[in-house]
Amino acid sequence: MIDFRLTEEQLALQETARRFAEREMKPVAAKYDQGKEFPWDVMQKAFEAGFLSCTIPEEYGGGGLSALDTAIVSEELVMGCPGMFTTIMVNSLAFTPIILFGTHEQKQKFLTPFTKEMGLAAFCLTEREAGSDAGKVITAAEKVGSEYVINGEKCFISNGGVAKLYVVFANTARAKGSRGMAAFIVPADTPGIQIGKEEDKMGQRASNTTELFFDDVRVSAENLLAKEGMGFVVAMKTLDKARASVGAAGVGVARAAYEYALEYAKTRQQFGKPIASFQHIAFKLADIATEIDAARFLVWHAAWLIDNGAKGAKESAMAKAYASDVAMRTTVDAVQILGGYGYMKDYPVEKLMRDAKLLQIYEGTNEIQRLVIAHEITT
Repeated sequence: MIDFRLTEEQLALQETARRFAEREMKPVAAKYDQGKEFPWDVMQKAFEAGFLSCTIPEEYGGGGLSALDTAIVSEELVMGCPGMFTTIMVNSLAFTPIILFGTHEQKQKFLTPFTKEMGLAAFCLTEREAGSDAGKVITAAEKVGSEYVINGEKCFISNGGVAKLYVVFANTARAKGSRGMAAFIVPADTPGIQIGKEEDKMGQRASNTTELFFDDVRVSAENLLAKEGMGFVVAMKTLDKARASVGAAGVGVARAAYEYALEYAKTRQQFGKPIASFQHIAFKLADIATEIDAARFLVWHAAWLIDNGAKGAKESAMAKAYASDVAMRTTVDAVQILGGYGYMKDYPVEKLMRDAKLLQIYEGTNEIQRLVIAHEITT
């Protein structure tokens, strides 16, 4: 039987996340959008509220949230500030390969500390020549005795300059291409790691995005996730699981822009009546409301499949692509509905439009999502 009602626990989670976004994130969103400082104070509060460790299993001290629970929380948090949400979400992204493929000892050693004090983590896959084509990673990891020596560069790494822990994807047998990849858990204070420039981004400026350089970085063989040659699988399984949350973020960004636009349209008077009474505005709002609900149901379905052990790659890709596209369309429409006011930084919709664009790019561009969907439906 299909039941769209949230449980009492999910409703409580939703309300907690909504309240946190309203009270702690939204009031300082414009300040941190300037990109001059990192929102450490908000992240400390997010840790205390349990959001930074919410996907870590309860066995290791975390919240143990399901994929659906995480999607519900994500939709609410992103309405406070997409950039700050990304910082929080990337923690879960970095923890996911450890949760999925780590040994009990690895989980105990590397996840438990993040439940005891505030800390951030990063997922280090992207390189200059290995973006959408993740199998082209050339960062190398050479086995030397009981250690691996990592050399290479990563770019566009969210949380790269503020993380305590990295999950790094490197190639142990470059001639094998994607079949030579491996994943390593690397503490950020390991000698040989250098943080490169912080990127000056169009949107989501409250999040930290940097280059990372690895120069003879030595990590114990015990920090290898799964085994050599499994890195590409680790990365793809991680992204399949994480994409529902990106879709949920798309829903939240769209919802935030829609709510601003709706309120404005109901109160803005032109030609003696609210602009919401004009059919071209009313129909635009109706289409937006419909797309937001459709996106949410795609996200919830993808998350439900993940929670129930189904493959879910197609559905996760659909949810991520559709919901982030809805976010982009909605924010553009919201700016248009607000007119000249929408273009000004005094109103939040221009920021939401800038923030929304990244949702179509990170964790696999929407073009890649469509490739995933096409592969799933044609093979």
